[in-house]
Amino acid sequence: ETDIHATKDNEFICFHDFTLNRIFRKKASVKNLKYSKIKAISSKNKKTVPLLKDLLKISKNKQFLFIELKPTFSKKILQKLLKETSRYKKCVFISFKHKNIYNLLKIKSNVKVGLSFSSAASTKKIIEKSNNKNINYLILDKCFLKNKNIQNLKIKKYYYTIKTKLEFNKYYKKNNLIFENL
Repeated sequence: ETDIHATKDNEFICFHDFTLNRIFRKKASVKNLKYSKIKAISSKNKKTVPLLKDLLKISKNKQFLFIELKPTFSKKILQKLLKETSRYKKCVFISFKHKNIYNLLKIKSNVKVGLSFSSAASTKKIIEKSNNKNINYLILDKCFLKNKNIQNLKIKKYYYTIKTKLEFNKYYKKNNLIFENL
């Protein structure tokens, strides 16, 4: 799983935050900087910010890549994203901003997509959205792991915020997990 943003010159970078402040102590938004500037800042700090196209090459189409669209992207940017990833059949686009997913489906109806939900989401809303036959996956906070109504849904589910080895060992046998820091 990787988060992506588009830079000012419409390059897709693998980066979690909307700004460079937390990682690089620079009060600048990703969307307002060209990739060359981000690359210079990241190189200087020895913390590389890769391009999505570099990650795709490394993947060699062998592993599924869950690509999280962090901001709301324009249709033009979504078209560019689909073009850039078109040779990679194992890409799944996910987002908490469901508008991104629905707009992707308008552009290409058979693209693999998932809707992300935080712990604040209602079970009713998740069930309702899961009924859309074009949605392939639900990406859910781990708080839904014990929710019987969610578990009974006939759609593939992935759970995130698994941060410890104890949690991983507790849940991995029966569930698909997205984890970090293990």
